[in-house]
Amino acid sequence: MKLSKYLKTNFLIILLFIIIIAIINLMLISFKSDKQAIIGINAITIIGFILYIVYDFSRRKKFYDKFLNDLDLLDKKYLITEMINKPNFYDGEILYDALYEIDKSMAEKIKEYSLNIQDFKEYIEMWIHEVKLPLASINLMIHNHKELSDKKIIEQLKRIDDDVEQVLYYVRSENAEKDYLIKETELNKVIGNVAMKNKDILLENKIDFIVDVGDKKVLTDSKWLEFIVNQIVSNSIKYIRSDVEHFIKITAEENNKNTILKIYDNGIGIEKSDISKVFNKTFTGNNGRKIETSTGMGLYITKQLCKKLGHKITIESKENEFTEISLIFNKNDFYNVRTKGA
Repeated sequence: MKLSKYLKTNFLIILLFIIIIAIINLMLISFKSDKQAIIGINAITIIGFILYIVYDFSRRKKFYDKFLNDLDLLDKKYLITEMINKPNFYDGEILYDALYEIDKSMAEKIKEYSLNIQDFKEYIEMWIHEVKLPLASINLMIHNHKELSDKKIIEQLKRIDDDVEQVLYYVRSENAEKDYLIKETELNKVIGNVAMKNKDILLENKIDFIVDVGDKKVLTDSKWLEFIVNQIVSNSIKYIRSDVEHFIKITAEENNKNTILKIYDNGIGIEKSDISKVFNKTFTGNNGRKIETSTGMGLYITKQLCKKLGHKITIESKENEFTEISLIFNKNDFYNVRTKGA
């Protein structure tokens, strides 16, 4: 708060004070008051007014400077009411009370919206679980009655199943920490489940599914990791090339700090200009113009879940040659020591 601005704001009050002093002086002179008395009255009045101005400016400056400084430091500006004390001047009290009421109203509105969103999420989750039952039944019927099987039907069912699961994990991704359990997980089991889930479409498209992860284990949530790997494998299947024998190769390697799971395919690859954007929400890039079923959500959700789980994900690719996605798991030394000592 600047003194010049304060004085400018209070210009009328200062002007009024000067006019009143002039009127008092005229009256004192007209009554032929003692000259020394007039000077004394003027001095006391002016000094008193100046002291009031200094006091009023100081308390306002202290309050507003702290208010603006705290506001500048806060990422969530609406928390400012928690940072300031109620001022001791009237218009400041009005501002403080108004901010408090605004903050209270906003908090109530946010709570209302949060409850509505939570209700909607719970409904979506319930609907997804319901719709997955007939999908599973149809898949079982096709598996048991080969005469009903058709490549296009299998592909469309797989697409529906993947999209439904993608919606489920997207809905859950904002609060993933409430749903996952970090524990030692065998990579072979996770990849085996993914292979079984994609068995029919892998066979239909004659894709070799090569796995070499040994007996390596990582600290993760098996259910979430299975979804992540399945998204990557589904993309590999979706973006196969027609001019080569297709394969997807999954390997794992270790160093002192990390276990790295690599998923490699010889599909259509990704343009160099698109690689840095593939984890962006709804980004489909050049491949999205080639494949109509691209949504740009799979890798975005995968990236978000990896962040929640504390894993890293990287991608390398060359157009018309390959794509390799790496999942990097940190080793937990404390957990390993406890496991060995148990």
